[in-house]
Amino acid sequence: MNMIVCCKQVIDPEAPPASFRVDAGANKVLPPQGVPPVISPFDEQAVEAALRIKDAQGGTITALTMGNNLLRDVVKKPLSMGADELVLLEDAAFEDGDGWSNAYALAEAIKKIGEYDIIFCGRQAADWDSGQVGSGIAEILGLPSVTLAKKVDVADGKAKVERVIPDGYEVVEVSLPALITVSNELGEARYPTIKGIMAAKRKEPTVWKPADIGVDASNIGANGRRAKLVKLFQPVKEGHCEIIEGDSPEEAAVGLAMKLREVKVF
Repeated sequence: MNMIVCCKQVIDPEAPPASFRVDAGANKVLPPQGVPPVISPFDEQAVEAALRIKDAQGGTITALTMGNNLLRDVVKKPLSMGADELVLLEDAAFEDGDGWSNAYALAEAIKKIGEYDIIFCGRQAADWDSGQVGSGIAEILGLPSVTLAKKVDVADGKAKVERVIPDGYEVVEVSLPALITVSNELGEARYPTIKGIMAAKRKEPTVWKPADIGVDASNIGANGRRAKLVKLFQPVKEGHCEIIEGDSPEEAAVGLAMKLREVKVF
């Protein structure tokens, strides 16, 4: 079973909201000072889904990451968890892409990697939350895809997927090769072991530039965007409090009920 897991280095989503800043002119989020990036938690769960299959029936896992100036201690986490290989698409040309240009670059890299049975992605990236790249990769590669998986079992050339829906889950069977996006309902990703961390430190990733995967820089990253970001801003939250008074608790309660009716809360 050959598996590829797409992982993204992101600003830590657990960073305090007050630490974030937006460059309104450039429409960019400025990385918080002193807060190191992490692998998107949804992508860690995608790694976990692949590892569970590997534990059950063997196989190889290749982690695929894209960006620029990637921190090796961060992007090597899938290796420390148990992945076998790490491929980095690392170049300034890969920066600031949208769902389409990112999916295109990753799909071309997957073609270069070669044989695979399952491609795993997180349900969405923890920074932009758009959830488009996984389905985009499947479309470009001409693969069937299943989104929002909470459990994946593989047998006889097929994957049986428990897929999250608003009122529960449904079971979908898909022929392999296929792409599956993994939801947080899968459960917590495993912690790296000391042995895994040491092995990851010794293992060097494979680094590819745009030319290595046969793409033109005009079709990837910011140059290949098909969506236009009109405005990026931090919302201003304001609250208003009004105290309802009365000579007795009953009178205050009546006043509160009348006020709620006035503002059409009920």
